[in-house]
Amino acid sequence: MNLVKIGPWQNTTASSWLMKLSFLWLFSQNCCQASAVWTAYMNISFHVGNRILSELGETGVFGRSSTLKRITGVLVPPEGKTQNACNPNTSFRKSKNSGPWLALIERGSCTFTQKIKVATENGASGVIIYNFAGTGNQVFPMFHKAFEDTVVVMIGNLKGMEILHLIQEGVHVTVVVEVGRKHIIWLNHYFISFMIVTTAILAYFIFYHVRRLWVARTQNRRWQRLTVNLKKAFGQLQVRVLKEGDEELNPSGDSCVVCFEPYKVNDIVRILTCKHFFHKNCIDPWILAHGTCPMCKCDILKALGIQVNVEDGTESLQILMSNELLETVSPREEETNNELPPAVTSDKVNHEEEHPTSPNNDDQTNLVVETFHSSP
Repeated sequence: MNLVKIGPWQNTTASSWLMKLSFLWLFSQNCCQASAVWTAYMNISFHVGNRILSELGETGVFGRSSTLKRITGVLVPPEGKTQNACNPNTSFRKSKNSGPWLALIERGSCTFTQKIKVATENGASGVIIYNFAGTGNQVFPMFHKAFEDTVVVMIGNLKGMEILHLIQEGVHVTVVVEVGRKHIIWLNHYFISFMIVTTAILAYFIFYHVRRLWVARTQNRRWQRLTVNLKKAFGQLQVRVLKEGDEELNPSGDSCVVCFEPYKVNDIVRILTCKHFFHKNCIDPWILAHGTCPMCKCDILKALGIQVNVEDGTESLQILMSNELLETVSPREEETNNELPPAVTSDKVNHEEEHPTSPNNDDQTNLVVETFHSSP
């Protein structure tokens, strides 16, 4: 007995998962393209009087569209207090016989392309851009327009400010930039953010569907146990077939309070624990829906030892038990009515009168106890 149908849900879930994976794959093809980033080895020399101090380190990173070559020159910052070189009229404090020189520019206030353009128009062979204040020595590959034969490198803020202060104090600073190591970047920060959000969403959906399946299986087992218990409990209730001469068939007799139809010959009635009786096909769904006798409100299921929350899952309980209880009994009832001749039925009734099943059935001569068998 399939209490929970999950076939269509499984197909829908598989389709949704396929769509999500396809979207993720297409997105990754656009966002996860490999790109090369080159670091820069910088040999910085400080000319203090007759002494020359130098330091060598992999302190920079080339721009994405920078020319990759070795370059040597004097570092020259822009004139004035503003060091971002965003103004097209920006000039640099370079000596006339300094030879090749590199512009030392602060990041911010305009695009990298604008800074490089201003520096190259002033004659710079290369551009060294130092990062924002507060970023320490953090660097990243810059996106900018390509300038022919121009080297563009980013260095950290601390190193850039150190060099700027030395230049402002009159120290002559030269730098030798060489191409460092190549690094392959497969993921950018946009794709990483997308992956984090997508993973969280997929984890939520996995948790939701697993929990839904677990609840469905738990409810399935609960309904199966309840169905078995109800079949056993209903088997304890007596069923009676009305015959000619029964007082219920008198014109002044009572009618079924569920369907309000008068009782007729061969009608099957079920006798409840409170001794009230009704049409079996009427009272069985009533008990499953309400759990009580329609006349005295006696809790029938509780009297039979079955604990059912009638308000929770009443409709599901009726659907589950309609085929199990009502249709299962029909073949037995037809067999009793069709195969047993009247004489044999009378003998059986007389035999039951000689051996009553309870002291309260003296006036119920045609009592039959119904037995339920579990469906295979």
